[in-house]
Amino acid sequence: MFQGLLTRIANEFKRQRIPYMVIGGQAVLLYGEPRLTKDIDITLGMGTEGLKKLRGVTRKLGLRTLVDNPAEFVSKTMVLPVMYDKTGIRVNFIFSFSLYEKQAIERAVDVTFGRSVVKFAALEDVVIHKIIAGRARDLEDVKCILLKNRRYDKGYIRKWLGEFDESLKEDFSRTFRKILRQTQ
Repeated sequence: MFQGLLTRIANEFKRQRIPYMVIGGQAVLLYGEPRLTKDIDITLGMGTEGLKKLRGVTRKLGLRTLVDNPAEFVSKTMVLPVMYDKTGIRVNFIFSFSLYEKQAIERAVDVTFGRSVVKFAALEDVVIHKIIAGRARDLEDVKCILLKNRRYDKGYIRKWLGEFDESLKEDFSRTFRKILRQTQ
């Protein structure tokens, strides 16, 4: 079910020249262990000015918008939640604007499903997203990913977590160091 919807979205994004990357639970499935995930999270390589274009894509794909006033909701949250009623799968389209997100989308990994290519966030970017989200499930996902994949760019992760530490006044770097100790 998820794979079919992902490929339909990816093919339409390719036609519309919309840069993107799949993040969240679907990306964890690629790098970690199988687990239940109820939705698809996709970061878009465009800001909220692309809402009209995205709405055209969602209508074409038969995705129902889950909020009454999409423009107002997106301006507040940077997210457009939609549902594919045929399967009950929710998709969260996340608008982006930061240098980090642009670079992460450029680093996205092509994964082939049949004759379609779907762009998934690189392992390091999944780790960064999960550490910033910080929920217990997210941190367990990071541990699983790092245990299963021994080769990754720690320097890239440290660099961006350091940037987020400074800009958000958090200590994501400490969380990463703690997880590294637990997975060595």
